[in-house]
Order: sequence, then C-alpha cells, then structure tokens
Amino acid sequence: MPVKEPSPQHIGRQLAKYRRARGLTQEQVGECLEIGAEAVSRFERGVVELTVNKLLQLADMYGCPADELLLAISPRPQDQGQRIASLINELGEADKKFALEFLQTLAAHLARRK
Repeated sequence: MPVKEPSPQHIGRQLAKYRRARGLTQEQVGECLEIGAEAVSRFERGVVELTVNKLLQLADMYGCPADELLLAISPRPQDQGQRIASLINELGEADKKFALEFLQTLAAHLARRK
C-alpha cells in the first residue's frame, strides 16, 4: 500500500512544535538560520519547503538528531513505530510498563472497531 506523503502544513506544524518545546521564537530561529522571522513562519505554515541544509541546522538548534525531525513527520508505519519506541525508551521503568499496557489496550480497542 503506498504511503501518503506528509503535507507541507503537517511538516510545518511539527517544526513549530519543536521550536516551541525548546522555548524559541521565530525571530531567534531566523537569526540562527540567517533568515527573517517571516521565512521561519513560512516554513511553519507549510508555504515553503525546507532544504536539507536548513533541516540539519534546525536539528542542531533544537538539540536533536535530524532523523528525529524526519521521524516526527513521517507517515510510514515503520517510522512511526520507531518514533513510539524512542518515546517509550525515554521513560522510567514504571512509566514504560504503563505506556506499553496503554498501547496494547488501545490497539485492541481499535482492532475491535474494524
């Protein structure tokens, strides 16, 4: 089954989410990328697509690997599985157990709805 590509708007929302999580303004990101805040806004609204170089710069600025940014916006099931595993691995043991039990319950519920 072909995988639907993420829309530029979806990618932009994810980038904005990462920026806000790091407590940065569009102006601060623009300064680091040597572009204006309006250009950052256009990235985040999905009006303009990022170059690989800008994506790498954002990953450095947001303190994460570039693949984390890519996984966050990928609709591919294997990428989403890797993202979920990564999120769970960051938890303490009790929280990991809770998260896994929750996901199992959720998956079983959703499977029954089919």
